[in-house]
Amino acid sequence: MMSYSWLFFYLLAVMALGALVYQGLAIYCVWQFQQRKSIPAETDLPPISLLKPLHGAETELEKYLASFFTQSYPRYEILFALRTETDPAVTIVNRLRQRYPNVATQLLLTGEPPYANAKVYSLGKMAAVASHGLLVITDSDTEVKSDYLTAVARAFADPKVGVVTHLYRGVARNEFWAKLEALGMSTEFMAGVIVAEKLEGMKFALGPSMAIRKQCLAEIGGFAAMRDYLADDFVLGNWSDRAGWRVVLDNLVVDHHVSTTGFFPTFQHRLRWNRSTRFSRPAGYAGQGFTYAFSWSLLLFGFFPSNLTLAWLVVTAAVRIWLALWLGRGVLQDDTVFPRLCLLPLQDILSFASWCGGWMSREIIWREERYRLLNEGKFAPVTPRNSPKFK
Repeated sequence: MMSYSWLFFYLLAVMALGALVYQGLAIYCVWQFQQRKSIPAETDLPPISLLKPLHGAETELEKYLASFFTQSYPRYEILFALRTETDPAVTIVNRLRQRYPNVATQLLLTGEPPYANAKVYSLGKMAAVASHGLLVITDSDTEVKSDYLTAVARAFADPKVGVVTHLYRGVARNEFWAKLEALGMSTEFMAGVIVAEKLEGMKFALGPSMAIRKQCLAEIGGFAAMRDYLADDFVLGNWSDRAGWRVVLDNLVVDHHVSTTGFFPTFQHRLRWNRSTRFSRPAGYAGQGFTYAFSWSLLLFGFFPSNLTLAWLVVTAAVRIWLALWLGRGVLQDDTVFPRLCLLPLQDILSFASWCGGWMSREIIWREERYRLLNEGKFAPVTPRNSPKFK
């Protein structure tokens, strides 16, 4: 009978081999994505409503929001939604409205959200008063270039396109753990997005930047239908695809700033994302295990040290660096990837640990509130919002 140690060896070897194959596939898919051509400039530029749900004022929020006031786009409006007038983001929004009086804006005070997903409640309120047929949704920590809305509009040139979303590069200030999370965004997570799009087509959207036609939104039930779902970006894209609309991953790249700092907050953010993915896409989450090539090879060498497993680890590390540079520098134009390559092993280990942690609980903490994850990607608050227990 085969010993348990040999079974463990074969398990690690299979995972390490499968993960290395994935790395090669990811490099090929990234190369294919890089060959895409931009949409011709002759495309019509319809008016756009930009929806910005806000809650609190993270560092440099004013800088991120200002990038949407300086768009080189002929006609658009920006709608902001906050819970109360005492939110510190209200002052920032009003200051920007005074600085850019030529940009049409609205500020909505929504009160405490009755939905499990507070962001979705805000989006529904803004969509109800939006003047235009294209709705663009970006996170509060997203920053864009002045041609952002132009690129969004061009991606909707095909009338069959219902949703457009974008890759993003992670941006972090000089804080160690935030740098690691940003590095993971630019060298790991975006690779998974590109591979998924290549293998099965785009069937989800990415929260930092997504846009949807009002007609498409109405056909999938509006934002109210997403009230109990945590991964609203996944649901928005997935439901639109099921309804027969095209979901497009555009080749424009936006900046997604890492606002959390410190080991525990950033690791908690990783866990929240992993657990959300686990309940939204169970099969995909299991398959995600094959993306951790370096971690599996490191475990293989650690438990079964030999010249062969050492050589395998070295080859895996080289391929991982190749993917990181091609994706981070080549596609995302992230100039921080190369000087941070020395942090890549630690980032990959943390990412693998958070994937393992994603299997261990149904609970998450989001904006200082505790939630329990339910089947099909739904979730519900464990305690009432703003409970002193989580302050």
